[in-house]
Amino acid sequence: MVRLGSTLCRQLSSSSLISIAAKYKNYSRNVFLRYLFYAPFAVPPRGETIWERTLSLGALCRLMSFHWLGGLSSYLCAAGFSGVAWVRNSSFAWSVQPRLLTQMAQKPLRLLACGDVEGKFDALFNRVRAIQKKSGNFDLLLCVGNFFGSTPDAEWEEYKTGVKKAPIQTYVLGANNQETVKYFQDVDGCELAENITYLGRKGVFTGSSGLQIVYLSGTESLNEPVPGYSFSPKDVSSLRTMLCSTPQFKGVDILLTSPWPKYVGNFGNSSGEVDTKKCGSALISSLATGLKPRYHFASLEKTYYERLPYRNHIVLQENAQHATRFIALANVGNPEKKKYLYAFSIVPMKLMDAAELVKQPPDVTENPYRKSGKEASTGKQTPAPEEESACQFFFDLNEKQGRKRSSTGRDSKSSPHPKQPRKPPQPPGPCWFCLASPEVEKHLVVNIGTHCYLALAKGGLSDDHVLILPIGHYQSVVELSAEVVEEVEKYKATLRRFFRSRGKRCVLFERNYKSHHLQLQVIPVPLSSCATDDIKDAFITQAQEQQIELLEIPEHSDIKQIAQPGAAYFYVELDTGEKLFHRIKKNFPLQFGREVLASEAILNIPDKSDWRKCQMSKEEEETLARRFRKDFEPFDFTVDDD
Repeated sequence: MVRLGSTLCRQLSSSSLISIAAKYKNYSRNVFLRYLFYAPFAVPPRGETIWERTLSLGALCRLMSFHWLGGLSSYLCAAGFSGVAWVRNSSFAWSVQPRLLTQMAQKPLRLLACGDVEGKFDALFNRVRAIQKKSGNFDLLLCVGNFFGSTPDAEWEEYKTGVKKAPIQTYVLGANNQETVKYFQDVDGCELAENITYLGRKGVFTGSSGLQIVYLSGTESLNEPVPGYSFSPKDVSSLRTMLCSTPQFKGVDILLTSPWPKYVGNFGNSSGEVDTKKCGSALISSLATGLKPRYHFASLEKTYYERLPYRNHIVLQENAQHATRFIALANVGNPEKKKYLYAFSIVPMKLMDAAELVKQPPDVTENPYRKSGKEASTGKQTPAPEEESACQFFFDLNEKQGRKRSSTGRDSKSSPHPKQPRKPPQPPGPCWFCLASPEVEKHLVVNIGTHCYLALAKGGLSDDHVLILPIGHYQSVVELSAEVVEEVEKYKATLRRFFRSRGKRCVLFERNYKSHHLQLQVIPVPLSSCATDDIKDAFITQAQEQQIELLEIPEHSDIKQIAQPGAAYFYVELDTGEKLFHRIKKNFPLQFGREVLASEAILNIPDKSDWRKCQMSKEEEETLARRFRKDFEPFDFTVDDD
């Protein structure tokens, strides 16, 4: 080792290289190259700004089976060393001068991702040239899905023989069917043509910038032996173990797979014609759950789907983590002109400020795999929850209500083998809100669904202050079954439309504290009284005055993943979807929600902050209930008019 001013120079002989290769013989070429050229430069020693390593070109060629200078050069540059300057010196060896990581961090990488190419290489690369001419050069092109197709090989031969050249360094996944296995001779990855590299069957690709790309080629197979175009549970497990067992593992930058992950549409925007509960791979769902990629690209379904970003942590229970964006890409040259190329910029996770990394997008949703992670890890599909049958109703509203529908929207008579009715949960003792209970003041009930009902609030803040209540005995939203949650959401959406038609917005809150039956309070506020921001500010301001920590939670968050069953909390939902949450630890003012809404800033009826001071006679309550039923009838989703 010789010190040359501010440069540290090290020379490795052919025998040294071979001994290192022997130590890492079980790793792919990509891994070995990263060991040689990247890892030693992660932290310059003793304040040195540059390391220079001179390697014997002949030794490298023999070791890595590269027999021509151009192939070696393009492979080394393609291996992700965009932050490395390769210089041919006077002794025909190669030296590497890594730039400082702080310098690299200032410039995001510009990448392209592509769906199924299916042998349409000219169409793809002509499109890439046009994009680069208009928007400037990109660093890499990542291809998922079927790179080769069933078309003749004449077009591919031109690239393979060097007649044509890809305009950008391109990385591709392996075969998804037996027909195309022949193109991928080396399971560890290899150069297919100039500027086109097969990543390998599975592995991790890390560039000099620190960008980490995990790749998994093929389709899911649960059979042994696994075909050459498939991956197994063992493959997924080994990838997860290799990465997740690393100390301080936070996630990866990019995950490349060909199939979609199963259940990816849960809690998200519509995936169109693709049913994500049936299509896709549960093993990939498991992999995505463990690896927490910032971007996940897939293909094979011949459509474009950019899912809303989802979070990788449980709100208020785990430290904030980065969000994941799943993007499925269509096939190249599809006649419907669905998007098959996706351009994006990314700063490697390792170089990002922690606060910036975990910053949540405004449209972030719950993790779609959270409930199915255990089943996904075994390759099993999550069974659909058993539907509750139509509940028995215990009283007559003396109003025409039509026939009640099941939660599926179908009349129960249509089933030749109806399920045995399953009773809703029963209270341990008398309950004022269980519909079967004699204590219920049934004259206040204004609408009944399959699993829930609406009732006017006793001593309401206004004549149309209503409650959404489950028919069965549930203490809080956290304990509701999936069918009840679905109907609660229907009631919320319907009430928003109803009040909007009457020039009002509604505020919803739940206090799960010193209450035994869930009561979702729905209070209308005239649009002319105040804006939604005023309501939000009023809640936050009064919470601060009473030393209540009222936190804003993401719009698409699931309350079940914030609070555990039995935990006390206070929860507000505004008409915009904005949500506020407080975890009750000791004491909590029982009338807090009413006090805020009755304040001068909102409804300006401070004398009504206590419901006990707002009681009416039974006759007055019956009159208000009849009026609400009549007004609400055009919006009633529970009535089947057929």
